[in-house]
Amino acid sequence: MTNDAPLELWRETVRPEWIDRNGHMNVAYYVLIFDHAVDALFSHVGLDPDYRARTTGSTFTVESHITYDRELVAGKVARCTAQLIGFDEKRIHHYYEMYDAAAGTLAATTEFMSLHMDMATRRVAPMPEDIQRRLGALMEAHARLPRPANLGRVIKVPGQPAA
Repeated sequence: MTNDAPLELWRETVRPEWIDRNGHMNVAYYVLIFDHAVDALFSHVGLDPDYRARTTGSTFTVESHITYDRELVAGKVARCTAQLIGFDEKRIHHYYEMYDAAAGTLAATTEFMSLHMDMATRRVAPMPEDIQRRLGALMEAHARLPRPANLGRVIKVPGQPAA
């Protein structure tokens, strides 16, 4: 398992049917591409379909935040990086940046808080120790990265207090 900082585990081509009336990728598909990047990160640490098939464990997203920085249009390749921000036995805080792969420009960012679930009880449950060890090794590599500028942003009108 490589723990490059940040990880580059996902690329996806923007499909023509994902383009909205403004001529760029619709917001739903930014989320879809990021969701595929989440799947790649989780597979990287062992939270893959095989894990779900042989255990009662899975993950649920309980919070997310996305920024849209530049348009992506049909045919462009979106390249996603993943950074582990933090974790404990039941939670994973993870952050992603999406780039136009050819131009190298930042297209969007997102962060997630995910919970490890026991699907038999549908309750939050600790992750197995081997998964926690993999996350710990990844966290060690990613702890050296600078804190992303878009991490923990609050939505508000400039000059007005946040709600």
